[in-house]
Amino acid sequence: MNALVGVRDVTFGYPGPRAGRRFALADLSHTVERGEILGVIGPNSAGKTTLIRLLTKVVTPARGFIDLDGRPLASVSRWELARSVAVVPQDVPALLPFTVEQLVLMGRYPHGPRRFFETAADHRAAEAAMRETGVDDLASVPVTTLSGGERQRVIVARALAQEPRLLILDEPTAHLDLRYQAECVGLLRRINRERGTTVLLVSHDLNLAAEVCDRLLLLAEGSAVCVGTPVDVLDADRLSAVYRCDVTVETNAATGRPLVHVRWPDATTKGGETRSHA
Repeated sequence: MNALVGVRDVTFGYPGPRAGRRFALADLSHTVERGEILGVIGPNSAGKTTLIRLLTKVVTPARGFIDLDGRPLASVSRWELARSVAVVPQDVPALLPFTVEQLVLMGRYPHGPRRFFETAADHRAAEAAMRETGVDDLASVPVTTLSGGERQRVIVARALAQEPRLLILDEPTAHLDLRYQAECVGLLRRINRERGTTVLLVSHDLNLAAEVCDRLLLLAEGSAVCVGTPVDVLDADRLSAVYRCDVTVETNAATGRPLVHVRWPDATTKGGETRSHA
């Protein structure tokens, strides 16, 4: 494998105290290999969102270097970056005054920022993205009338219309029911396998990350704790220490992937109850 993204000794701190304490990333180094699905996991305030902001030039490192396809990210213009990297945010506004097709076509803007009208190539890319995400039959439907799962797929379609090399998803299943979670997982796998798109998935759902990702990067308090395959990273003792709760890990009999359980405290019993993490 070869790296599409390289993060080397990156340090970053927000300028002022955050909720009474100062947060910083410290000497972070990792790669996103070309063609892989890399999961970024960790507790709240671990640095997951900050990493997304660094990779998309919302903020810049205080020290260290980030490379995109062998080029220093600092030398990549925002238009070039938008043609290479697409982001699916965690919270998708419901009151977007556009049809599905109009919103998906916005993903083509980085390819012609000074154009007033979309080209035939733009429409072909948008139509392909809508077909791939299963929203082509909703093209003329107002976004305001969509369900949460449909809206999420439309935002993914907009990102695919950008034709990025790297697709970053921030908690893509956070507000979805089981059916749409399953559809999202299937969609990510198809995008990765059929398009060859490199995917960076940020998720609190450890079992989702275990099933979908080739490798995991575990962050805690602004530092990389571990990076490797899901089997290597999702160790019960390590997770218990990082998340500060009682965790057990077993093997999913159907897939061979790790399956994480949290032992929930129960005031009515001595031992507590073990439940699958989701």
